[in-house]
Amino acid sequence: MINRDLIRFKTLQIVYAYYQKGGSTLDAVEKELFYSLAKSYELYNLLLQLMVEIKRCAEQKLHNAKSKILPSYEDLHPNLRFVENKFVNQLERNLQLNSYLESKKKSWANHEEFVKTLTGQILRSDIYTAYMQAEPDPDYEADREVWRKIYKNFIENNDNLNDILEETSLYWNDDKVIVDTFVLKTIKRFKAEAGIDQPLLPDFKDDEDPEFARELLRQTITNSDQYRTIIATHTRNWDPSRIALMDTLIMQMALAEILTFPSIPISVSLNEYLEIAKFYSTPKSSSFINGTLDAAVKYLKAENQLLKNQ
Repeated sequence: MINRDLIRFKTLQIVYAYYQKGGSTLDAVEKELFYSLAKSYELYNLLLQLMVEIKRCAEQKLHNAKSKILPSYEDLHPNLRFVENKFVNQLERNLQLNSYLESKKKSWANHEEFVKTLTGQILRSDIYTAYMQAEPDPDYEADREVWRKIYKNFIENNDNLNDILEETSLYWNDDKVIVDTFVLKTIKRFKAEAGIDQPLLPDFKDDEDPEFARELLRQTITNSDQYRTIIATHTRNWDPSRIALMDTLIMQMALAEILTFPSIPISVSLNEYLEIAKFYSTPKSSSFINGTLDAAVKYLKAENQLLKNQ
């Protein structure tokens, strides 16, 4: 699950904190980075579990309706299609998800009111109504698809959920946008025949990614003087004090990646850090960073300091 996009975002956050706070050793900063990445995987599992909690809440609502003093016919004979949804029931029993949450002692128990409110919004929605009234009865693919729609419309861009996550962990402030894409990918990958053994996304997408994270962080910090000299050389018309720290760090990281990982095409690295600049910096930063890095790469090529020419 933790791919290189997320690693770059997390590394930038940790490097920024390193320069803001000061006093941390490189080993301590590396430990902080891997803890932060582990928290992203925790968020991924919690967001999967949120769908299960919504289903359980809907189930409880049906039980409560039957327990009324004067229940209606509908209360006593409810449509069970939503709570018997094949996808979410498969997710509820998933061995990997349950093992992870049990080992980390994580749940939504402290946010029952939020789950109830969210469930109510879903049960009143057109998505829910269309699903419950569909003919014939939905197959597995339809059951999975309705949860993809629910996630996209009620969980992906949910300000109340974002507030809860921000209050719960500082490490999740900017994570959800990326982690949402992993949850949606997981929904799409679920297969009925996999049953409770359906694999979730692994913590790291590739075995080489932890080393990528470690080296990117260390090279960015240990070679900072070299990279900042290159940056200063190609921003001669700018007073260094006027260049935002975040812009400097984005360029510093980009140069670390370009000079350290010859297997990654230069164009890929440049595009990745321009996207990061759009997320973390000012609207004008992307063009400034693009121009500076483009000039720096041309210089490095001319000086034969690059092991790649893409």
